[in-house]
This record gives sequence, structure tokens and C-alpha cells, in this order.
Amino acid sequence: MMRRLAAGVAAAALGATVLAGAAAPALASSGNDGGHTSLSFDVTPEPAWRGQPVTVSGRLSVRCDEDYIKGFVVVHHANHCEDEGSWDRLGWKSIAILFQPAGSGQWQHVKSVKTGRDGSFETRVRAYESGTWRAVFEGSRHLESSTATDWVKVIGHRNRHHH
Repeated sequence: MMRRLAAGVAAAALGATVLAGAAAPALASSGNDGGHTSLSFDVTPEPAWRGQPVTVSGRLSVRCDEDYIKGFVVVHHANHCEDEGSWDRLGWKSIAILFQPAGSGQWQHVKSVKTGRDGSFETRVRAYESGTWRAVFEGSRHLESSTATDWVKVIGHRNRHHH
């Protein structure tokens, strides 16, 4: 749920079109009393060919500590914590995929995806320029926010046309 997502991102994106100038979502406050989340993230292939799709994938997990287990019943659609101190997958959570072109200071919202039952997510988007890809889990009342990045070089000619 991207409740704290900046208003500019609400505009509809067709396919994998990058919304230029869209604001990045705000990260959840660190004052929540929830489980410590971890986000693994990878963009392949590296390097990527200009205009060709890349696969953006990862997995969201939560550390099952005592505080998380106490608040667990409030977290909807989350996986069960089997052992305190272990990491378990978080299913059905929203992940924002962002992109920051090399040399730019602004993140662009590309799309949002949901984790599957096992906490994993995967989507394909076209790469047009080198830069940093970022996955963001906003967090919730009982789950901390988490973010991960992957820098990808894009090769190939800018004016290359496929027939």
C-alpha cells in the first residue's frame, strides 16, 4: 500500500514508461515498533542493451524478533514467524520500483509490484540509460521500511532503431 506515495506518482503509467519528474515515495518513519525487514534486489542483465527489457527482481523478508511476534496478528497477509531470530518471507506487500539516471539527483517512479506468497517479486522494464534502480518497501505499523539499490550500465547507441 503506497499510502505515503507522493501525489505526482498517482498519474497512470503505460507499460514500463518512466514518469519523468515523479517524486519518490517517502520512507516510513523509523519510530515504528515492528519487525526488521530486509530487501534483496537485483537487475539483470548487466550491462543492459539500450531500449531492451531488464528483469527487476528481489525478495522481502522480516526478522522474527519478539516485538514483531507480539504485533504479528495485526499484519495482514504476512507469513508466519516460525522461530524467533529467523528470517521469514513477507507475501502480498507492495514494492515501489524507482530509477535514478546517472548524473541526476531525482528518483523517478517506474512501477509498483506486489510480492508473491513467498515474498519474491519480479517485473520487466525497458532500460534506456545507465543509472541506479531502487526497490522500496514502505513499511507499516508493525513492519519497518526497507530499501535496496542496483546500479546498471546501459550500452548501445542512443539512436539505434530495430526493424
